[in-house]
Amino acid sequence: MLTAISPIDGRYQSKTQELSAYFSEFALIKYRVQVEVEYFIALCELPLPQLNGFGTHNVERVRGITRYFDQTQAARIKEIERRTNHDVKAVEYFLKEEFDDLGLGQWKEFIHFALTSQDINNTAVPLSLKAALQEVYDVFFVKIIEKLQTLTREWAHIPMLARTHGQAASPTLLGKEIEVFSERLNVQFKQLKAVPFSAKFGGATGNFNAHHVAYPDIDWRTFADDFVNNRLQLQRSHPTTQIEHYDNLGALFHALSRINTILIDLCRDMWTYISMDYFKQKTITGEVGSSAMPHKVNPIDFENAEGNLGMANAIFGHLAEKLPVSRLQRDLTDSTVLRNVGVPIGHTLIAFKSILKGLDKLLLNEAKLKADLEANWAVVAEAIQNILRRENYPKPYEALKELTRGKSAISKTDIQDFIAKLEVSEEVKAELRVISPENYVGKI
Repeated sequence: MLTAISPIDGRYQSKTQELSAYFSEFALIKYRVQVEVEYFIALCELPLPQLNGFGTHNVERVRGITRYFDQTQAARIKEIERRTNHDVKAVEYFLKEEFDDLGLGQWKEFIHFALTSQDINNTAVPLSLKAALQEVYDVFFVKIIEKLQTLTREWAHIPMLARTHGQAASPTLLGKEIEVFSERLNVQFKQLKAVPFSAKFGGATGNFNAHHVAYPDIDWRTFADDFVNNRLQLQRSHPTTQIEHYDNLGALFHALSRINTILIDLCRDMWTYISMDYFKQKTITGEVGSSAMPHKVNPIDFENAEGNLGMANAIFGHLAEKLPVSRLQRDLTDSTVLRNVGVPIGHTLIAFKSILKGLDKLLLNEAKLKADLEANWAVVAEAIQNILRRENYPKPYEALKELTRGKSAISKTDIQDFIAKLEVSEEVKAELRVISPENYVGKI
């Protein structure tokens, strides 16, 4: 959409359209309707005496309101909201209309019975977030992990000059360096999965005041635990104020942010390897790298991902810090903030897709990796000095430091000449001579 304010719904709409089923205004309304309907059915199954005659055949008719909910019905709720200036009350009034149409009007006053808006919002939002993560986020996260694991296997035996502090360092294996990221991501993903989707359900201030005054003999806490934990498959918080604590939601956003931070690290490393010519990139017919320089194939996918991950983390950070803080039993600041939950997920999804595209375009330039190793024979100094330590050679570190530190270039010949002059056995010299930047890669 050329008129969209946010690029999520504009430039990148094709990359985020999967999320509209979970985070759009339509989605929020639909999840609210779902919670209201399931709550009414739970009251019937309790059963409340006044609902005894409702019948199982009517339960399925009521569930059909959620099952067949569409844009027309959502538009009706928005129309009611313009009159009420209250979004959740509009859902209640809509459902009462539906009950009238179904010939169930005699039971409609038990829609939203004894509830406050946050009993609906604080269950609808975690329901939608849980579904979005499981059905969209997880799918693309797993694709990234699988791609990194594939590259780990393909490049398992490719030696590469390491860089610590930006300087040439002991060689490593390219596949292992990729594996570092998949391992980090997997660890954080497990932590993400350990965070429960918490929900509040307990009336105006969390004490079931209205429930108890109307039906004092019912164990409403047990009812609410069963409704939230078993029927909705969330985890009910207790005790609460009018709203959910959002502590676990904050933990969830921090976990998502940590995963994004690891991916930012990956993007920057890939960008750097491309700049070092360790990777070429597949070209796409018709694609332009620069408006001025025809030769360029820019690492735009990793740059795009890094930017979107940064945007996501900025919003995740605000959500995690703001939501757990509310004045006394509640203020309204969480309401407008919660409407933005889908925004950082959207930026994250854009980034995921860009990373996958970038990784698919990588072409290993093995010749460049070999050339860099050959140009940096100084890195075997660590290997030589440690074998000399083993042999009780006097001051081996200092000897290698004098040979290599600060020198513009150390060649294979320089290393071999150094070995030849060492006062060690021929067997040790032979051991030292076979060490090269390509084979000094350790073992993992």
